[in-house]
Amino acid sequence: MFGKVAILAAACSTLCAASGSSMNDMRLGAQSVNSWRLSQHAATSKPALVLQDGTQPLESAEFPARWFRQPLDHFDKSRSDTFLQRYWFSDRHYKPGGPVIVLDGGETSGEGRLPFLDTGIVDILTKATNGLGVVLEHRYYGLSIPVLNFTTDSLRFLNNNQSAADSANFMANIKFPGIDDDLTAPGTPWIYYGVRARAAHMRVLYPDLTFGAIASSAVTHAAIVFWEYYEVIRLHAPTDCVARIQRTIELVDRILQVKLLRKPLKKLFGLEDLEHDDDFASVLEAPLGGWQARNWDPAVSGTSFEAFCSVLEGEQLQPVKLGPFELDAAALNYAAYVKAYVRRNCPEGYNVEECFGTYDTAKYSDVSLASDWRLWMFQVCTEWGYFMTAPPDPTHPRIISRLITLEYVSRICKVAYPPGKHFRVPRLPDVVGAVNSLGDFAIAADRLAFIDGTADPWMPATPHSWYAEPREDTVSRPFKEIYDGVHHWDENGLVNAADEPPRIRAIHQEEVSFVTAWLKEFNVTAAREARPAVRERLAGIMRLDLLDVESTA
Repeated sequence: MFGKVAILAAACSTLCAASGSSMNDMRLGAQSVNSWRLSQHAATSKPALVLQDGTQPLESAEFPARWFRQPLDHFDKSRSDTFLQRYWFSDRHYKPGGPVIVLDGGETSGEGRLPFLDTGIVDILTKATNGLGVVLEHRYYGLSIPVLNFTTDSLRFLNNNQSAADSANFMANIKFPGIDDDLTAPGTPWIYYGVRARAAHMRVLYPDLTFGAIASSAVTHAAIVFWEYYEVIRLHAPTDCVARIQRTIELVDRILQVKLLRKPLKKLFGLEDLEHDDDFASVLEAPLGGWQARNWDPAVSGTSFEAFCSVLEGEQLQPVKLGPFELDAAALNYAAYVKAYVRRNCPEGYNVEECFGTYDTAKYSDVSLASDWRLWMFQVCTEWGYFMTAPPDPTHPRIISRLITLEYVSRICKVAYPPGKHFRVPRLPDVVGAVNSLGDFAIAADRLAFIDGTADPWMPATPHSWYAEPREDTVSRPFKEIYDGVHHWDENGLVNAADEPPRIRAIHQEEVSFVTAWLKEFNVTAAREARPAVRERLAGIMRLDLLDVESTA
């Protein structure tokens, strides 16, 4: 029966190869580190640059990298440590008097955001407003690395407050090469665009500098347990596919309760030598990561989720008995998919425990700069949470195993980040103090827009959450959803806007409309007169005495 993998390969075709499970893994915890390690091995075997959400870096001399000097610690004026933060800018549409549209690079290399400077949201808004566009790389990510290693102590300056202060310092002091105009805030209107919650936080924390902000897929509510991530997939994925996943996962959980049947079950999935049941259950989550990688533009969209569903709904295999349990076609196809497209990521010479086991703590001890998986995971462990578990209600329908618990997923925090001399990772992340205290679901301000997708697995942590109070959509406070959209679907665009799907073209037009309306409220005289007072207030809480350093290297 399982000799029919070749047939499954034909069904999956290039879809699985184009976006293998390890590349689309959105899980948090030790298993995601395994996925990262396997993807690194694949990248060295097949040289290719795979960036977040499938976007490729823009090979263009039009946007050379530039550098801005930042303090390592914005709030301790006794420290003199600095680092160079990378940024790129586009002046193709700029005319004197135009705004600055800055895109926060987020928790990834800023290179992956350059397409949005060329044809995406930044180009769309700068073209409509005669503005200058910027992509600002997040501290510690890409090449904006301020430390020599990623130990617990070295990572202590990677937090929400320091990152927001980077942006504020940049906005207040930047001098763009080749442009004589003073474009610093608040004398020039800056519109801040960002994924995650940064844009919303900038409008709240630094309202004098951030004239307006667009928060796309903004998770303004941090949570320790975030079981809702998979719930969105369960509710929005194709009904038949979801039903097959649910049946399989429920059956797997029942079989795992019978000790003698555990190894035969794992063998069907090609994972018979995987010792721990929760590790096995975690591997079965891998195909679900493809949901977030989907995009309206086929050129950048991940296709592995559709391929996974195609396999589940494919061959109508005869049921197989495993003790008193009967595995139907859905379970057998699920097993065949994992065996063919997840297990295969384990390279020759490695066993499955080395590839998919999470109990060997030595795997997580490398603190070199090459281990960039340590960055977002550190932020998860200290401030954001979002440990994706099974639903807390055992009777609730689920598409992942009940073995995926908070204890299992969060164990990475303890094993990967031992206490340092200067910093200790908390037992649980400080989601309230670091994030939710800034407004949570109710965060709001004039000239602050929220754009979300109804099918985004992060939606339950945004102001559009089913836990949040409903609000009006106004020009001053836009509150918009993209029907069936996933993660920040408004961010990318096409050279010819007429070729975009109607719902994407519409959201881009709405963004242009409310941003241009906001800019009519800007009083340049009052803003420039306010500059000294604004700088004085900022100097009271952060350093503003550093000069920028420019380079095209």
